Amino acid sequence: MDLNALADQLVGLTIKEVNELATILKDEHGIEPAAAAVAVAAGPAGGGEGGGAEEKTEFDVELTSAGSAKLKVVKEVKNLLGVGLKDAKELVDGAPSVIKEGVPKEEAEKIKADLEGVGASVELK
Repeated sequence: MDLNALADQLVGLTIKEVNELATILKDEHGIEPAAAAVAVAAGPAGGGEGGGAEEKTEFDVELTSAGSAKLKVVKEVKNLLGVGLKDAKELVDGAPSVIKEGVPKEEAEKIKADLEGVGASVELK
């Protein structure tokens, strides 16, 4: 098998083809390819089928405000990102700030829900 040729084919897939591939991998092979599908979908910039109406697949999670429970938000950012307490505090103190970039929609929504659960204000961009 020529892996370079396979890689070239994957990079050249359209969003629609990536979604079909993800469905095949899941239904026929039991593989949940969420992260890989997003990486392939991000593929070549510009190309595709005219762009415009394609659904956004990657989001940036922006902490807009820590709210009144700043310590809880710092702890949550620390746990979500796997960073040290000092780094988490700097991110929270620097709000509004992007705390995670280029994440799949499901992960971005989970991070947003977790942070809002401890009192933070969060936007997905």
